Amino acid sequence: MQEFPHHYLVSAEAEDSGTVVLKSDTMPQLVSAPPAEFGGPGDQWSPEHLLVAAVVDCFVLSFRAIARASKLEWTSLEASAEGTLDRVDRVTQFTAFSMKATLAIPAQTDTDKAQRLLEKAESTCLITNSMKAPCHLEVDIIAAP
Repeated sequence: MQEFPHHYLVSAEAEDSGTVVLKSDTMPQLVSAPPAEFGGPGDQWSPEHLLVAAVVDCFVLSFRAIARASKLEWTSLEASAEGTLDRVDRVTQFTAFSMKATLAIPAQTDTDKAQRLLEKAESTCLITNSMKAPCHLEVDIIAAP
């Protein structure tokens, strides 16, 4: 890992209607639009979806790194996240994030350790740590027979 601080530059291009094109030097372009809830088409990534995606993606990547460092054996992780957007004191903001994670592990793997590492991944995720809305994690661990 590189020393801190890290910098991430993304640019956006748009016209008076339609989609927004997001760009970064080393990645493919990403097209976004307002979600259906805000009168958008509902068939493109939106800022709201991208934020929730960042939450769940960060959780998975954090778990992968923590599990590797802790020498936890696991076979797969499926995770989903839901963000709740609401108005608080006339300000529209995300008020909560809920995640569900299903971790598959070999039969001999310590399930308590797996649980602790999943919780650690949730608490150390730099995305959720950068936001003021709380994040809640629900976990299922499936041990092989």
